[in-house]
Amino acid sequence: MQAAQPLSADVAVVGAGPTGLALAILLAQRGRSVVVLERWPTPYPLPRAVHFDHEVARVLQAAGIAGDLAGFTESAPIYEWRNAAGEILLRFGREKESGLSGWPDSNMGHQPRLEAALEKRARSFPHVRVLRGYDAHVMHDAGDQVLLGSRSEGGEALEVRARYAVGCDGANSFVRGAIGSAWSDLGFAYDWLVVDVIPHETRVWSPLNWQLCDPARPTTLVSGGPGRRRWEFMRLPHESIEELSDPAAAWKLLAAWDIRPDNATLERHAVYTFRACSADVWRRGRVLIAGDAAHLMPPFAGQGMCSGLRDAINLAWKLDLVMGGVANDALLDSYGSERAPHARATIDLSVALGRVICTADPREAAERDARMVPTARATGVQTPAPSLKIGPGCYDAACPAGGALFVQGRVEQDGRCGLFDDVVGGGFALVSTHGDPARALTPGQRVFFASLGGVSAHVSRDGALRDADGAYARWFEANGAAVALQRPDFAVFGMAPQLAGAGALLEALRARLGAR
Repeated sequence: MQAAQPLSADVAVVGAGPTGLALAILLAQRGRSVVVLERWPTPYPLPRAVHFDHEVARVLQAAGIAGDLAGFTESAPIYEWRNAAGEILLRFGREKESGLSGWPDSNMGHQPRLEAALEKRARSFPHVRVLRGYDAHVMHDAGDQVLLGSRSEGGEALEVRARYAVGCDGANSFVRGAIGSAWSDLGFAYDWLVVDVIPHETRVWSPLNWQLCDPARPTTLVSGGPGRRRWEFMRLPHESIEELSDPAAAWKLLAAWDIRPDNATLERHAVYTFRACSADVWRRGRVLIAGDAAHLMPPFAGQGMCSGLRDAINLAWKLDLVMGGVANDALLDSYGSERAPHARATIDLSVALGRVICTADPREAAERDARMVPTARATGVQTPAPSLKIGPGCYDAACPAGGALFVQGRVEQDGRCGLFDDVVGGGFALVSTHGDPARALTPGQRVFFASLGGVSAHVSRDGALRDADGAYARWFEANGAAVALQRPDFAVFGMAPQLAGAGALLEALRARLGAR
């Protein structure tokens, strides 16, 4: 057996799924060195997650892969829930081009191609090493660094020494166990047969995504990205997992939708147990967890992968500021305090939706329909997609918009028109529709903001930075604000009713960061 080869980095990431790769990219873009350890020697080739929302599209934009998305994603503006009679129980979404973050509210895609784009981007940085085929099995927090031991399939030992380590290693996380975090099961579990299909001919599905809430066979029908479809069939009480795992069972269920071996290719079929779980501890010293290592949820809200990518962007800027000495180490405690309640609320939403569809008793389904169908008719059947605030942490809790998502609209500057982050820049941003926030800052505040990589922007209908689609005018009018401070994860830190309040926002941020 070969001796350990020590390797050093600012951050060691365990797991090369979407969460781990996105975290590596977001850290690398800030100049941090990263080692990613992945136990599997090759990427998983089959589809798993298929949905991401407008906020996560902006995260992917921040990671530099927005240009890749068009090749394997499509928008899905409407998500309907119908009973066996075809009556609408719920209807999410809206027929419009973009959501609050400047991207479609709902997007469907092919996870293998998303991961390939993320891994290619991660490997483009000279200070990122993605090491596949190394299984992390020993971890020690030495106080000033984390020692991580791993071993390849061939028996090669590898030790990584990092200032911080993040476990993005899935539901059976080694890192979560190593920090002693309990895994709380919230008591919602159902077996579903997940079937991914490539139809040989183009077919129009309207709506693109919907749920059939039929007690005879609760069924999910959604896009798997352009040219792909996914069906999910709930296992009924009399069925065994073994019989559903047979490809013949998948074809038999698909036949009702005119999907047959002669007109489609069965890309994947597998029985999954949809569960709702969360970790009790998200940080222990220099070790943190993210993604499925920290939370697991049923797929009915389409937020599993989304929640992991929210973890990544929340954590990346905080790790960077702490390692750079700009912020106190206590800032990292706000990662769990902000993300854990948000993830739990998302899990609760997913479970609530799951209870609507996972009803196999005809009497209970009839009672459900009697409650929900009249309500859907009375409200015009349109249900806005929920927008959840993060938990308490590094923002002004007294601000009504504090902890909520800030808007990203299209802007035009010097003849260039695009989304704000592409034209002006992401990260910390002081934004106003009333004037240039930088003019309200003292020289010391300007220096402090520059140390954060902050940008200042006056967005107006006809100024040098034009509000091309009116998104900023609408947001500031709706919130009664003249200036807002955005964090790098797009959450609102705070806002002020007058432009002169920009300096006070920065002083409040300085205090929250514990910055000198």
